[in-house]
Amino acid sequence: MTAFTLAEQIRKKAISPVEVIDYYLNRIDTYNTDINAVVTLNHEAREEAVRKEEAIQQGKKLGALHGVPVAIKDLTPTKGIKTTFGTKLFADNIPDRDATIVQRLKDAGAIILGKTNTPDFGHKGTTDNTLFGATKNPWNLAKTAGGSSGGSAAAVASDLTPIAEGSDGGGSIRIPASFCGVYGFKPSYGRIPMDNNLSNVFGSNNPFVNHGPLSRSVKDAALFVDVTQGPSTTDPFSLPTFDEKLIDQMNGPLDGVKIAYTKDFGMYTVDPEVLEVMEEQIAKWRALGCQVEEVSMDFGMTLHEFLGFFKNMWYAAAAAGGQEILEKTPDLVTPSYQTMIERGYAVTTSAYIQYQSKRTTVWNVLQRYFKDYDLIMSPTLSIPAFDYQLLGPETIQGKKIEADSDWMMTHIYNMTGLPAASIPAGSTKDGLPVGMQIAGNRFADGLVLRASRGYEEIVGGFPAADLSKIKA
Repeated sequence: MTAFTLAEQIRKKAISPVEVIDYYLNRIDTYNTDINAVVTLNHEAREEAVRKEEAIQQGKKLGALHGVPVAIKDLTPTKGIKTTFGTKLFADNIPDRDATIVQRLKDAGAIILGKTNTPDFGHKGTTDNTLFGATKNPWNLAKTAGGSSGGSAAAVASDLTPIAEGSDGGGSIRIPASFCGVYGFKPSYGRIPMDNNLSNVFGSNNPFVNHGPLSRSVKDAALFVDVTQGPSTTDPFSLPTFDEKLIDQMNGPLDGVKIAYTKDFGMYTVDPEVLEVMEEQIAKWRALGCQVEEVSMDFGMTLHEFLGFFKNMWYAAAAAGGQEILEKTPDLVTPSYQTMIERGYAVTTSAYIQYQSKRTTVWNVLQRYFKDYDLIMSPTLSIPAFDYQLLGPETIQGKKIEADSDWMMTHIYNMTGLPAASIPAGSTKDGLPVGMQIAGNRFADGLVLRASRGYEEIVGGFPAADLSKIKA
């Protein structure tokens, strides 16, 4: 069942929160060893389910997610539940507070199931670390689940949890959603407060970092945003509540919605099989009443130039936060994160400030398209999932690329803070999922979700991976 259906059935007393938690704990016990999506269980989850059941029997007011398990990424603080940030440096860290998003999920009645795997400090687009190892793709255990919310995406794809939280500063919700064949939504920046680090509450805007849901249902994602959105004094960029009930907007018409389809944003090299899957979907959007037009985008920069300033912003952040760690405990820093820190030393203050003009260029180009179109559609990633031991491929279509970045077509919406989703769009001949990215203008979250829901209905939903072969 979806999270929405579970909540509905729990409220009707058709199913017990205890039955639900037992189901997911059994799934984790059976399959998680092979997939490695959930790294820490909340050992009080079953006791919490019993309390949720008692609340139902006592006729208490129930939240929108009452009794529904939710998994939380291991970058997001959870009070009393180990939060390691994917590194041995914090292997025994138990926060004394919940991030606002976690507290709001609890306020809505959700049960925190446990924590999901992430690379150390969420620094890359694949999920592995020296503390817990790699998360495998449920559709093919030899492949990566993506990152940095790879544990959350793999857990949802495996039906180890009905819904999971992720965070996205360069595609970290949408990348694993694409690879794992689930729905991943990054709201407009500021819609859900980001306060993982109270010692740096201004740290989520260069580039924009968002919380968001990973699910197998668009309605689940809308419900997740409904219960977690709104202002917080712990996030100076958090927005007032708008579109208060996204869940109620899911079934609106799409007639006349104009979609600009770009194969590559004018910069990326894309695997032909990914493009084939994408182009097969255009007829489905037209069947929904949408107008789809292919466009050729030009941001006035090469992919190398675009990713150069984007990555340098992250390198600078890594250097600011990681220099002391690297100096004191270099043996606990993974090579790829060490590289980020060291590269960050070379980023000057003036260059860092000048990056804002490049971000402005990206924003202005997108705004020109949003004058004529309601949504922009593209592949989420330029390739299907690759072997989990790799940081990324070295070539696409025989063209040499930077393995850690050049296949991610997600960064544009972290530069601009626009709402964007990865929708399961089909699969390759080898059965690997392909994600389709849909983005709207700022605050057009409701339209992105409504369009996603329309597509979900026309394709008949987004199935979980078949894990029967794992234990065959």
